[in-house]
Amino acid sequence: MSGDLSAASRGTHGSTETMTTTSGDSLLSRSKATVLAYVALTKPRVIELLLVATIPVMLQADRGHVDIALIAATLLGGWLGAGSANTLNMVADADIDQKMKRTARRPLARHAVSTRSALIFGILLWIGSFAVLWTAANLLSALLVTATIAFYVGVYTMILKRRTWQNVVWGGAAGCMPTLVGWAAVTGTIGWQPIVLFLVIFFWTPPHTWALAMRYKEDYRAAGVPMLPVIATEERVTRQMVYYTWATVVSSLILIAGTSWIYAAVALASGGWFASRVQKLYKETRAGAEVAPLKIFLQSNEYLAILFCGLAIDAVVNLPLVTSYF
Repeated sequence: MSGDLSAASRGTHGSTETMTTTSGDSLLSRSKATVLAYVALTKPRVIELLLVATIPVMLQADRGHVDIALIAATLLGGWLGAGSANTLNMVADADIDQKMKRTARRPLARHAVSTRSALIFGILLWIGSFAVLWTAANLLSALLVTATIAFYVGVYTMILKRRTWQNVVWGGAAGCMPTLVGWAAVTGTIGWQPIVLFLVIFFWTPPHTWALAMRYKEDYRAAGVPMLPVIATEERVTRQMVYYTWATVVSSLILIAGTSWIYAAVALASGGWFASRVQKLYKETRAGAEVAPLKIFLQSNEYLAILFCGLAIDAVVNLPLVTSYF
């Protein structure tokens, strides 16, 4: 009898342990999912552009020197600012994100995070960004990030995106701001070089984005977003991509005046390669061939990374400027 009671007791105790373990695992799983949802709100992969643009610009602003502490603080402030902009962008775009296959798994679209929580999170990220940049760098860099967030959410997302095919042309200016922020963090001013680099990313953004939009144009059409590939023929889209690509390359060459032969060689080689790829896409489109625009999207990322890495190496090595030979 006592053996039966003991067995029953062990069975009940074991069942309780199982329930407790299952409950703990469930809580851990929910907590992990929540954290990942908030991370996804910041669009981590998009923030890669921040790294590509900011570090080389900061190195160029102080050629021959590497202030690791300032770079780290600026990247943190910039990351918080970009995360804020991306989060608030998702708040404003939650309705169309639900209609597009490419964005249907975003946190707000699948109700993993409430709109109110996301809004508060986005505002807190902005406050953190402003505080970090003002404290570690200067007020100008903090104000530039604030202006970026306001422009990206208020002008691009809420006005341009759903009203004109030039949405990414002008709205892309927000993605160019890391060049100004990085320079301002080092010097406290804005010079001609960061403006040139601003233009490089400004002209690069349309062909980069339209290549992706060509691949997902049905998604954009379903969401009512008038991206150029939705309202124009592929020939017109790729022709526009050629124009903007050459503007990108020409802009990148202007910076040679402030660099050595290292950047000059990288800019010429990478620019020629990227322009030839976009030109090839245009020719294939005109010929009626089946094209793979997603390749251009990926190659545009590679081009920008190569160009800015070349600038970073040039700035660190700090060889005599090209203009010193004339």
